[in-house]
Amino acid sequence: MAPASLLDLVQALPATDSWGPPVTTETIRDGLPFAPFSKGDKLGRMADWTADGKGQERGGRQQYNRNFRDQPYGAGAGLQGIFSAEGMNEENTFSVVDNSRTSTRTRGFGRGGSAIFRGRGGARGGQAQRGARGGTFQRVGGRGGQQQYNNNPRGGRGGGPGGRRFGWRDYDKPQRTREASVQPKDTWKLLEEIDFSRLVKLNLDTGDGEDLDSYGFLYYYDRSYDKQPGAPTSFKKLNVVERAAYNVTTSLDPIIQDLADRDEASIFTTDNILSMLMCAPRSVYSWDLIITRQGNKVFIDKREGSNIDRVTVNENAADAPMETSEGKDTINSVGPLMEEATHINHVFPIQTVQESETQKIDMPNEHPFYNAAEETDPPASKAYKYRRFDLSLEADAEPLHIIVRTEIDAVVKNSISGEDQMMVIKALNEFDNKAQGSGGALDWRAKLASQRGAVLATEMKNNSCKLARWTTQAILAKADQMKLGFVSRVNPKSANDHVILGVLGYKPREFAAQMNLNLNNGWAIVRTFVDMVMKEPDGKYVMVKDPNKPTIRLYNVPLDTFEEAEELGMVAEEGLDE
Repeated sequence: MAPASLLDLVQALPATDSWGPPVTTETIRDGLPFAPFSKGDKLGRMADWTADGKGQERGGRQQYNRNFRDQPYGAGAGLQGIFSAEGMNEENTFSVVDNSRTSTRTRGFGRGGSAIFRGRGGARGGQAQRGARGGTFQRVGGRGGQQQYNNNPRGGRGGGPGGRRFGWRDYDKPQRTREASVQPKDTWKLLEEIDFSRLVKLNLDTGDGEDLDSYGFLYYYDRSYDKQPGAPTSFKKLNVVERAAYNVTTSLDPIIQDLADRDEASIFTTDNILSMLMCAPRSVYSWDLIITRQGNKVFIDKREGSNIDRVTVNENAADAPMETSEGKDTINSVGPLMEEATHINHVFPIQTVQESETQKIDMPNEHPFYNAAEETDPPASKAYKYRRFDLSLEADAEPLHIIVRTEIDAVVKNSISGEDQMMVIKALNEFDNKAQGSGGALDWRAKLASQRGAVLATEMKNNSCKLARWTTQAILAKADQMKLGFVSRVNPKSANDHVILGVLGYKPREFAAQMNLNLNNGWAIVRTFVDMVMKEPDGKYVMVKDPNKPTIRLYNVPLDTFEEAEELGMVAEEGLDE
């Protein structure tokens, strides 16, 4: 009977029949070894007779090499050693066309390749890969590879693994070792030591604050200084005008003492002091603050003669000005530059206002520090605003407030609305763009008019801490504008005469955004140190920025610390008056 369908025909076949090659376990066929086919084998040639059996000692699959990809590998690689074994010598004269790459290029930029460059230090001390003088930069692997940088400070001028990355003539520059602003004594007790890396992660939102009271008066800003900066027609000589200016510390401020007696807040300080603490992670030079706890009140003060009152120059530059040393006391070292910048920022705001008794803004209260019976010079244009901020946290049982004495330098009418706007006036100074410590600054006379953005960007890099402090002070005072003057020496070799090249205006909040300045981080830093002091008993505490490390230390000191130095200073001033 014939099968009904194709399926019945297939089922009727014997069970041993099947399609495909027969399955076998033979390893020898026709007297020759038989190796099963592998999908990884190259089918271009059966064997490479020129390899002379290299790699036959290794079993299994050989590592793939892009430069020898035509060689057999995988399961078929065993044929190479078999056919080159002893007894097959008559085949040694057989040759085939070798199509492997024979290029002698030393630089490979293709996939999986690596680029090697000889740096400047390679000829002196060995091979350096893509590095500066002695430094090495090595790219490992191809696409998605890892980059490694070798910077061994123990190396010499040469390159190689032990080389050091140097800049221009860095090999003969001494190691910077700065001195602390105040030396801790044996009677001081170390309480905390905090690195900047921990401080920059903090955050606390306090809001804009509120005004409590205002004192002093303000003159109007002279708009003639807002001409095109850098143009020779806008240059004006910086004149010294004698005016009475004050920078009273927190504890000696009579207004703050009155506010503390009325329990208006728990923490009291000034904007000059507070800005240093809020911008501490940007600082390089050493500084110190005095914190006094009296019951539930905390006063943050500055020491007499502290670096808080001095304006730094190129503090954050990669190659900062040299410290003053014996035999090298030049006008471009740290000390003289700070005195020069401090003097400029004292006289510049006075010169840029129009002193007119008929056109000035009087605050609700008189000047808190000026005494006409004792002073011979008239007071400078200055308004003191006492403002309160909230440092409370959700977990606090009672609110925690801080009162800050802020300063305003001048007032200007808005060109559109005609309203009076408060402003803060500061000055950047150029000493010598070719001197050591200039930080790669551009020539202001040549570039300020055409490349003001590049000039300002360089100043932001070299003076990050100083500009951050000024911006913080402007925001604390709730100023509407911030004027930055560009003051340069008439002669780069003399620090006595200066010229004003131009003035640029900015809004403090926008300027802070350009600098990546976060005030919430600064408020969190203040709250952190206040909490440390509030956990301790009543007494005096000193914060010291380490001169050579990004570290702040908090000490508990005796109550009479620094009082002897202040008394000596008062005696010296009385002797000068006599």
